[in-house]
Order: sequence, then C-alpha cells, then structure tokens
Amino acid sequence: MVSRVAIEAILLALAWAAVLLVRPWRLLRPHAGQVPLATPFLASLTVLPWLWSWPGLAALPFPLHWSGAPLVVLMIGWPLAIPVVTVAGLSTMLTSGASLAHALELTVWSGVLPATLMLLLGQGVRKALGPHPVAYMLGRAFAVPMVSLACCALGGAVLGNALTGPTGELQLVAILLLAMGEASWSCAVASLLVAYRPQWLATWSDAVYLGRPARPRPARVRPHR
Repeated sequence: MVSRVAIEAILLALAWAAVLLVRPWRLLRPHAGQVPLATPFLASLTVLPWLWSWPGLAALPFPLHWSGAPLVVLMIGWPLAIPVVTVAGLSTMLTSGASLAHALELTVWSGVLPATLMLLLGQGVRKALGPHPVAYMLGRAFAVPMVSLACCALGGAVLGNALTGPTGELQLVAILLLAMGEASWSCAVASLLVAYRPQWLATWSDAVYLGRPARPRPARVRPHR
C-alpha cells in the first residue's frame, strides 16, 4: 500500500513537471518596457513563507494553516504559484521546526492542491458565467477560493484521520470558517488590486472584463541635469 508521504511526493513531482513544461519564468522577463508579474511574484515569495510560520506558534489542539495559495494564483497564475508554495512549505523546516514529512504535507494540502483547484474551478467559472467583473469577484476571487481551501483541508484531515478524534467536529467547523475567512480576504485584496494595480493580477484584464484597453503604466519623469 502506498503511504501518504509517497502520494504527496508524487503529487508535488507532477505539479513541478507541469511547471517546467510551460516554463513560467518567461513571464518574469521584461517585455514592452513592463515587468507585470515580477513584483507580485517577489512579494508572494517574501510574504508567504513568513505567513506559513504562524501555525507553529499557535497553541491549538489541532493545526490550522492560512494558505494564501488562492490569492497567489490570482496574482501570478498557477505555474508561478507552485514554486512559491513549495518554497513556503519547505521553509517551515527552518521557521517552525517542521519535519520534512510535515513540510511536504503542508506544501501539498495547503499549497499545491488549493492552487490547482483554483485553476480548474476558476476556468469553469469563466466559461460558465463569462468575463463579467461580478463573476470574477464573487466567483473566482471568493467562491472558488472558499471551495478550494475547504475541500483540500477536509481531504487532508480525512486522509490523516483527524476528524475522527475528540476534536473532530471542532476541527470541521474551524476548517470551514477559516476557508470562508481567507476567501473573504482574497476577494478584498483582489478588489483593491483591480482598482489600483490591475497589472499585478495575472487572471484579470481590463480589456476582457471591462471592454477597454489595459491601463498604461505612468511614465517616469527623469530630472534634467
């Protein structure tokens, strides 16, 4: 029988194989005088490992993890999100003293799988509802993150037999509330980015959702010497 660690290692390897196949680092190169995804990529790579170190400090009867993967997918897309969540997961071995097995579990169930569900369900919402701003905000930025986080957290808890213990019902409620809360934050941040920094959202386009050309970046004025 294949162990849980082996299953998680296979899932992570498959995700990385897909990432290497599409070569997402090309999205970080300058083109037409812009680097649209470099800034959110570096921001995600900086903030997410710090965010994932929090659960190790929480005195709770069961582990709760703020994922952040849905927002990262909205900002930089799935191919670039996989390296970010992998770095964040492995960093927990340094920041919170997690073992390799626990870091792998966190990477897969709180990072890779929610990000993958975000990709699949987001495309489903796009095809079903069309390119409408309301569909993006309530669908791809709220409902899809909530469903993705809840399903992955419940799947990991069921596979680890965490819901059968004395705190099983409490953990079930906590998973659903955490998924709803993180989805609300993801939707709020996405709304701010749509208004002020649409170029930081790989899944948003003014031309597609608003029917107008993308907003140009303001040119820098160099002082005369």
